Amino acid sequence: MSPFLVRVTIFSSGGPFLEGYVLGIIGVALVVLTPTLDIGPQASGLIGVASIVGIFVGALAGGWVTDLLGRKRMFIIDVLVIAALSIMSMFIVEVWQLVLLRLLIGIAIGADYPIATSMIAEFTPRKYRAISMGVIAAVWYLGANVAYIVGYFLLHTPGGWRWMLGSSVVPCIIILIGRVAIPESPRWLLSKGRAEEAAAIVRRLFGTNVVLDDEVAHTKTKFTKIFQGTYLRRVIFVGTIWLCQAIPMFAIYTFGPQIIGAFGMGEGRTALIGEIIIGTFFMIGTIPAMILAEVWGRRPLIITCFAVMTLALAVLGIIPNPTLVVVIICFTIYALFSGGPGNLEWLYPNELFPTDIRASAMGVATALSRIGTVVSIYLLPGFMAAYGTGPTMVVGAVISAIGFLISWAWAPETKGLSLSVTGSPEFRGR
Repeated sequence: MSPFLVRVTIFSSGGPFLEGYVLGIIGVALVVLTPTLDIGPQASGLIGVASIVGIFVGALAGGWVTDLLGRKRMFIIDVLVIAALSIMSMFIVEVWQLVLLRLLIGIAIGADYPIATSMIAEFTPRKYRAISMGVIAAVWYLGANVAYIVGYFLLHTPGGWRWMLGSSVVPCIIILIGRVAIPESPRWLLSKGRAEEAAAIVRRLFGTNVVLDDEVAHTKTKFTKIFQGTYLRRVIFVGTIWLCQAIPMFAIYTFGPQIIGAFGMGEGRTALIGEIIIGTFFMIGTIPAMILAEVWGRRPLIITCFAVMTLALAVLGIIPNPTLVVVIICFTIYALFSGGPGNLEWLYPNELFPTDIRASAMGVATALSRIGTVVSIYLLPGFMAAYGTGPTMVVGAVISAIGFLISWAWAPETKGLSLSVTGSPEFRGR
């Protein structure tokens, strides 16, 4: 990959990094906030779910606006908004204020998803697409791990939870600096009939020998196109696999310290160390998935991974009072194999839809995945309190099993194909 493509991949991944960070840091902050603000199980669930509701709204609106107006404009604005809201979070005194700010941060992060992933897909050659999208999945886990490390050092600091909530302004500044010099997507420009601008960017970045000859020029963005014919089935497929991977994962990250503690791995900093270790395995799992998606293929990768993830959670749910070793092994296996669906939930929507609706489709798929995630995270604290950790893991296994069945029935093979081929309505991938 050229230095420019590396830069696009890294700084376009800022949105997923920030989501991983804000979801991770609230899990740590809740350890201190719960007694400080007298937060009950329902309020705790509401705080955990607020940013995901925001992502639902932001992804839908952001995807549509991005297809209409281009990838570049909101690329900068949304990071500025996240930074400002993070600073405001440091000064909350009531639970409702925290819920509101988490909601608004989620909207800004959700808007960034379709922008950033479209940028990566449209700048990256087909042989690097799985790697570039895998980086997005990896930095989500990296963001969560960084949040836990920050939380580890601030957990026992007086007023440390305020610094936790405001600390996301630091990555915002770094991401903003890196994004300023990235130009508009040539594919989007060409799809809107601005061929000369697109050609000029391609010549400047890649030389005179590179031509976007497979892009349909001057196509009008029509949001309802996503829900017509084969595209409706594709968006349901992507939204479902994302949902089935995200529900258990979001639950683990948002309430990770409490879940780890419930399994007997300690509380406070001890639980955070366990969570950092698990998060590291989540991140490591994305690396072989990047390679296997190109060598083995997308379809066999996602089917196999969902099968193993289901088994790992089922063991934790079925075995009564599992030992510490069993807990660590099962969570580690789940985390490692989560890399397959974790990578492909970013890759598939950017391959299966054409440029004129790519960002909109990514936004809709993200929003669909967050519906179930919102419900699960809001209900998780009360469910764990009423039924315990074992039944909670069984529910997670059932959700992963649904992902396995949907993938077996509908997952296409897009390895080595151009975006114009995989995004066409005639493409079947089987």
